[in-house]
Amino acid sequence: MDRYDVLIAGAGPTGMVLALALAKQGIRVCIVDKADAPGTTSRAMAVQARTLELYRPVGLADEVAGAGRPNPCINLWVRGKRRAQLSLRDAGARLTPYPYVLIYPQDAHEQLLVRHLEAAGVTVGRRTELAGFEEREDRVLASLRRASGEDLQVEARYLAGCDGARSFVRRQLGTGFAGGTYDHLFYVADVQARGKAANGEIHLSLETSDFVILLGYDDAGRARLVGTIRDERGEAGALSFNDVSHRAMASLGLEVEQVHWFSTYRVHHRVTDHYRRGRAFLLGDAAHVHSPAGGQGMNTGIGDAINLAWKLAAVARGEAPDSLLDTYERERIAFARKLVETTDRLFSFVTAESGFADFVRTRIAPTFASAAYGIGPVREMIFRILSQTTINYHDSPLSSGVAGRVQGGDRLPWVAREEQDNYAAPARIDWQVHVYGQAYPDLRAWCDRHGMILREFDWSPAHDEAGFCRNAGYLLRPDGYVALCDPGASAQALEDYFCDLDYRRFRVCEPKQAAL
Repeated sequence: MDRYDVLIAGAGPTGMVLALALAKQGIRVCIVDKADAPGTTSRAMAVQARTLELYRPVGLADEVAGAGRPNPCINLWVRGKRRAQLSLRDAGARLTPYPYVLIYPQDAHEQLLVRHLEAAGVTVGRRTELAGFEEREDRVLASLRRASGEDLQVEARYLAGCDGARSFVRRQLGTGFAGGTYDHLFYVADVQARGKAANGEIHLSLETSDFVILLGYDDAGRARLVGTIRDERGEAGALSFNDVSHRAMASLGLEVEQVHWFSTYRVHHRVTDHYRRGRAFLLGDAAHVHSPAGGQGMNTGIGDAINLAWKLAAVARGEAPDSLLDTYERERIAFARKLVETTDRLFSFVTAESGFADFVRTRIAPTFASAAYGIGPVREMIFRILSQTTINYHDSPLSSGVAGRVQGGDRLPWVAREEQDNYAAPARIDWQVHVYGQAYPDLRAWCDRHGMILREFDWSPAHDEAGFCRNAGYLLRPDGYVALCDPGASAQALEDYFCDLDYRRFRVCEPKQAAL
């Protein structure tokens, strides 16, 4: 019987990112998918800034950013006129190395992930699905079924369900999937278009209760359309692009010359009750689904994978207690619930059918948006929400302390000056200590003794502006979030932190308590 540390069911972006992050940390993984090959349609298009930031330590950021198309502006149109424009570069330039929405079709994204997995020594088991599993005291016994009908038995310490909205793992765990399904039918289409909006930017058209989002691939009119179908005729699978209302498209001055791909689907808004049950975990669409309009779904799944990967690796290597894995649900489920609630409200707003709703949508909202976009802090907040750079883990048991305006659980503020970029990828996926100024001798000695990465940055006004405290110590988790802020930058603070968590790799004292 083959034995692994982690068995991953589902080889979409979430599953493959989890497999890659684990493999790069020396964890033996098995990843299977019932499909013959990676997807051949574009599907999820938007890669947000936070995803690119999380991709740096696993060696994906530069290649993904180089392969996709940075989309620097979001435009709001009503009745043939552009009523507001948000420049993402202006709003996000001081926040992130990636002040844009990257348009990168999912089929190309998956092919890139396959190449990186193979380079890491991991091959996706295709035409193979998880047929059953049972948990034993210290492992999961799983039955895999190949398309040929052959059954295989494998053993793993942990199971990760990355198998989509109809997740077999979730159904077997019985964790529930509370929420609902929208009455409206969505469509997506990859098209060749021409017109004033076919300029490679993002455009949103509100035309009464009809709406469409246009995501440009290039300057030559290749784009993705996302919208709703009204007055449905027949079954969803029998509908074509001719059944789509073109009113909102006409409002953009858009003429579709060719349809390369078209699909319809119902949209759900659901979050599972639990992300973990025993030795099994749920990630991505298996844990949460919502409207695709904000380009958040795939990015949220990738965030799940990065969050869980370092924790699984630490426990699998015997460095940390199993209770570390409980923080995965606590940290990720709150964001998923908030995201589903927010996208539900927005989708309900843009699709509401009444005279008053039309008036608010086409008169009040554009005026408000135009005024709001003119205010710098508002533009920045809109960018932060869209880019997922607002996500924090303040309520996590892994987060502690405040130094300057930075607190435990924050996304590390980004500062790049000359040759010192504090988001530069470390030599390995691991814990780090940052000091903005000069590290004290006892801290430097502690890091040397424990093999802790220590990075010192020459103090500058930019660090003060970002919220850092001079000479303070900032302990970063392997996923780049701030774990501990210590104004005194002492070795004892690090010792106490890892002792309280019973994190055995760095602990030399007896644990004070089971803090997780």
